[in-house]
Formats: sequence, C-alpha cells, structure tokens
Amino acid sequence: MSDATPTGGAGPAVSAKGSLARNLALYTLARLGLVIAITAIIMGAAAVVKVAVPLIVALLFALLIAMPLSLVLFKKLRTQVNKDIAAVDAKRRSDRDQLMKRLQGGDA
Repeated sequence: MSDATPTGGAGPAVSAKGSLARNLALYTLARLGLVIAITAIIMGAAAVVKVAVPLIVALLFALLIAMPLSLVLFKKLRTQVNKDIAAVDAKRRSDRDQLMKRLQGGDA
C-alpha cells in the first residue's frame, strides 16, 4: 500500500509542474513578443521620421518600455505562474517533510 501513495501523490505534482512549465513558457513568449512589437514600432516610427536608429538601441528602449508594461498587460498570466510556483513548492515541501518523517522512523 505504501507503494501506491508516492505514485498517487506524483500525479498532481506532475500536472502542477506541467502547468508551471506551460504558463511560464507562455509568459516568457508574451514578454518577448511585446519586446519585438515595441522594437518594430520604434523602428517603424524612426523610418517614418527618416531617422536612423540602430537596432540595438531600439531593442534596449523596447526592453525598458516592455518591462513595466508587461506587468500590467500580462498580470493574469503572471499571477497564474506565481500560483503554479506556490503549488509546486508546497508539494516539494510536503514530500520533503514525509521523507524526513520516514528517515526519523516516524512513519514506515
């Protein structure tokens, strides 16, 4: 019976880790997409005004603009990533506590 407990408990941890990986990837891609979009806007505006702006300068400005903007635009996704991190951390913490009990002979 003790063999069923670790495998039964691994199901939610695997789904929590999968959810965390998926949401973190989505959040990262959303932020990168925002940086690319802002870079394109800067380069496009520079072309309209006929000013030469190096790509690296446009990227740096886009990063500076995208950092605080992503906190507002992607708040729901960021909150979900934080919840997933908390769930994975809670599962890891409970697994560690179970292991410590077993090592101390409290629960065989």
